[in-house]
Amino acid sequence: MFRLATVALCVASAVAFTAPRAPVRSSALMAKSKAIPFLEQPPMLDGSMAGDSGFDPLRLSEISDVGLDLYWMREAELKHSRVAMLACAGIWWNEIMGPIPGMPTEKSQMDVFWQVWEQKPALIGASLVFIGIAELVSGYAITKGRESGKRAPGDYSFDPLNLATLVGKNDSELALKEIRNGRLAMLGAAGMILQGCTTHEGALANLGGMF
Repeated sequence: MFRLATVALCVASAVAFTAPRAPVRSSALMAKSKAIPFLEQPPMLDGSMAGDSGFDPLRLSEISDVGLDLYWMREAELKHSRVAMLACAGIWWNEIMGPIPGMPTEKSQMDVFWQVWEQKPALIGASLVFIGIAELVSGYAITKGRESGKRAPGDYSFDPLNLATLVGKNDSELALKEIRNGRLAMLGAAGMILQGCTTHEGALANLGGMF
């Protein structure tokens, strides 16, 4: 009995001087965001998508209870990126090359839009119909793609010129270039629209006024 008590006391003493084990955390929780190194990486942004650097301080990627999820948000980002790139190219083209025959001529393309709205309402109406059809098609593709899991967000298999083969780039590299240029175009288009509405000058004139 005395020996058993002595062994128990020795074990208790050894445990008392043993350093406590640190809590084990998963690698996903310990990973830090590449975009914001002092914040943890959002669990849904694991770097698998092109352009994903873990930037989501508002945790929007975790929303899934209001009909919006990461798949839908990625689709929306790509769609707006492509529209913004077209918008930037269109604004610069009209300012450098001039408008097509029969269209108003103004310094700011924002003023041109409102003139077309007043002078050619049928053209605006036709544009809205075209946009509505495009939205119906994309909405169907998004719904089916999200259900099946076989379609990547923004993938419409649209490459009639087979550019991926012509430029010798793989799909992942082209996807990265698209999303980076698209994000820049969204900022650029927003800036050109805001300045055009406030200064009534063209985008190039506003850019030159900064220097």
